[in-house]
Amino acid sequence: MKAIFLTAAALLSTVALSAPIPVKAESTTNLRRLLETRECFGCDLTGVNLKGAHLIGVDLRKANLQGANLEGANLEGADLHGANLKSANLTETFASGTNFENANLTNANLTDANLHSAQVDGAVMIGTNLNGADGFDINLGVGGGE
Repeated sequence: MKAIFLTAAALLSTVALSAPIPVKAESTTNLRRLLETRECFGCDLTGVNLKGAHLIGVDLRKANLQGANLEGANLEGADLHGANLKSANLTETFASGTNFENANLTNANLTDANLHSAQVDGAVMIGTNLNGADGFDINLGVGGGE
């Protein structure tokens, strides 16, 4: 009896863990808006999958991209001023000339990202992974006052 219970519990937990995570209808609508208009000011795109997307010059100011997958996306010239990118995957992202000013990049993964001329003034970067990231002419301030 105990073995049957444990087997059933194992099967149910496996099914529950493999089920797709539901995406809110609002996120789907906002994703469609972003891809059609290249603009999504203040949108809720929590956990959205934009892996490999071409987002050149998009307006994502104050957008919520917490936990979003932007791996390998092209964000060249995109405006992410004040965006929430907490725990977002930005691995191998091309973010040349991208505006991250006042963005929340807490625990974001920017491994192997291209950050040439990126603007990060005022961005929160606690726990941000920058391993292998490439960049120059970045306005990254380190401590102290003026």
